[in-house]
This record gives sequence, C-alpha cells and structure tokens, in this order.
Amino acid sequence: MNFGLTEEQSLIVETTRSFVENELYPHEAEVERTGHLRPELIREIQAKAMEAGLYAANMPEDVGGAGLDTLSWLLYERELGRANYALHWTCVARPSNILLAGTPEQREKYLEPCMKGETWDCLAMTEPGAGSDLRGMKASAKQDGGDWVLNGTKHFISHADIAGFAIVFMATGEEDTPRGPKKKITAFFVDKGTPGFTVRDGYRNVSHRGYTNSVLEFDDCRVPASQVLGEVHKGFEVANQWLGATRLQVAATSLGRAARALGHATDYAAERRQFGQQIGKFQGVSFKLADMATELRAAELLTWAAGWKFDQGTVTEADMSMAKLKATEALAFIADEAIQIHGGMGLMDELPLERIWRDARVERIWEGTSEIQRHIISREMLRPLGG
Repeated sequence: MNFGLTEEQSLIVETTRSFVENELYPHEAEVERTGHLRPELIREIQAKAMEAGLYAANMPEDVGGAGLDTLSWLLYERELGRANYALHWTCVARPSNILLAGTPEQREKYLEPCMKGETWDCLAMTEPGAGSDLRGMKASAKQDGGDWVLNGTKHFISHADIAGFAIVFMATGEEDTPRGPKKKITAFFVDKGTPGFTVRDGYRNVSHRGYTNSVLEFDDCRVPASQVLGEVHKGFEVANQWLGATRLQVAATSLGRAARALGHATDYAAERRQFGQQIGKFQGVSFKLADMATELRAAELLTWAAGWKFDQGTVTEADMSMAKLKATEALAFIADEAIQIHGGMGLMDELPLERIWRDARVERIWEGTSEIQRHIISREMLRPLGG
C-alpha cells in the first residue's frame, strides 16, 4: 500500500475541500438554526456541485459518475464530511450503489433520475421492533399473481421525505436452518405515490439538523414483479454485495468532522493565553492534542487500508468494521476533547464544535452499532478456531 496520494487524489481532496469551505460552510448556520434545507438552496448548491464534477461522484463513469476507486472516494467523503450532514448529503448527493444491481429498465427508471439530480433514493430496512436484527423484521410481502403485496412499517428511514422512491426490504418467506427458522428477504422498488404506501414524519433527532428521518407504512401496497431488485428471497445477498462499503463511508465522513474539530482545538491552543502563556504549552492541553492527533491518525490508517483492500478484492468484514468502529469512536473522543480545550466557549454555537459533538453521537449507532462492529470483528477472529 502506497501511503502517498497520487496527483489525481490530491486534486480531488483540494477541489472537494474548497467546495465545502466556499459553498457549504456559509449555509451551516442557517440549517442549524432552522433545522431545514430550503428547496431553492438545495438546487443552487446542487447545480454548483454538478458543475464542479462532485455530484454523484461515487458512481461509475458509465452511468455518469466520476468512477473513483474506493480510496479516492473515501478521501472525497472525508472532505464532504467536514460540513453539516444535511448540506453535503442532500446537495452533493451520492446515490446508493445498490441501484447498480438493477436491470437495465430499472436503472433507466430509478438510477438515471438520481444521477441527474431529479430525485433521491432511500433505503428501508429498519423497523420499530427490528433494528440490528434484520432477520427479525415483521414487514412482509406476499405474491399475488404477477404482483407482490407489501404490508408493515419501517422507521428511521433517511431522506424518505424528498426521495422519489424507496428500496424496501421485506420478509418473503422462511427457511429452516440449524439455528432455527430464518426469514427470506426480498428487496423491492416502491414509488412515492403508490397506493398503500405512506411516508410520515419521523422523529426529532439531536444529531444532524436539517437531516430527516421518516416512518414508512405499507398497507396492502401492490407492486409488480418487475420492481423486485435482484432475485426473490435474495435481498440480503444484494445488500451485502452493494452496501458493504457504507461502513467505510460513515468512517470517512467521521474523519472529516474529527479533523475539523482538531483543527479548531489546535488553533485555539496556540492563540488562547492564560497565566502568561499559550494554553497549548500546558501539559493538560498539549497532551490532549497529542492524543487527539494519534486517535485520528489511527482511524485514518484503518479506513484507508480498508479502502485500498476493497479495490484489491481482499477486504474482510472485520476490516470495514474496524474502520467504522475506530473512526466513529475517535470522532466522539476528539469532539469532546476539543470542547474541553475551548472551555465554555466550545459549547456556544458561534463555533461548529457543539454541532460536531452532537452529530458524532449517531455515528456509533447507524450503519451498524459499535457493538455490532465488535461482534463482526470478534466473530471473524474466532471462526477459524471453531468459535
């Protein structure tokens, strides 16, 4: 693994960081204050992102994306992650890679509008009674002639309010295994406006103001068989193939916010004077900076290594879980220590630190909790030994 950036990767970092600082930072205060993204602001930033070549840059070139390798994509995600989540996720959208699993007809109907910025997608897995235990989902789909009829509820569904359609995972059967019955899962495209499909406001969230989550309700919602994504009963296989790298995406955006918090803490430690000297000269502060920098570097190396291995075809589930676990927990530590260094001023909204601190909390929960990541890592360690 080469630890230096290529000329192209350096350009990606510089271009994305400049865009974030000039086009996203100026709007953070508004979004934090109102908790809302104005439609006209979305379109304004969206157009600039497209002009800069940053919109949907995670996708392959043959569908209109930038065709970035995984490590370059993670570097791009880190820079976007410096900004308010709602701003970078909505206005510099990255359509879900799972859309690439669709048939040519499905790509035309669902992927192309996302690439053009005409709509957004959302993924619906989580249920009120089934969070990390996706096999415990109760929402189901039953075949009726050439259609499928969907019933049940999903919640915590990101961006469903603005999405034109949802990719919904439903239980479609059951099979016996040595560990007992296991549900078979199928993925479906469900268009907004389909009879029996209702999107309701979700919950108020302490993290990521401007970001929305919704409750999706399915009441005898009928969709044609042509809207099955992948194969029937193979929904988990589709998800595992196309969504595995989302843990790395969370890791990378967490690194961006951690780096921003560390930057503020370092500058303040050099500028603030107490007892006749810079506070950074006191061990109580300088040692904090050293620990923060070390945690960030360790998280970066785990994330970049997993990204590099992803492109080599050698990445493991544990590699991605380690990156997600370390980066999200490093972000929480760095955000907290940055506020401690600033004292009371760190909790004021004149600085982004209190937002970064609040936003950090959800990163250890979504896309797999820290406990789930530890389970994956330890399971991979023990399996060769019969555990």
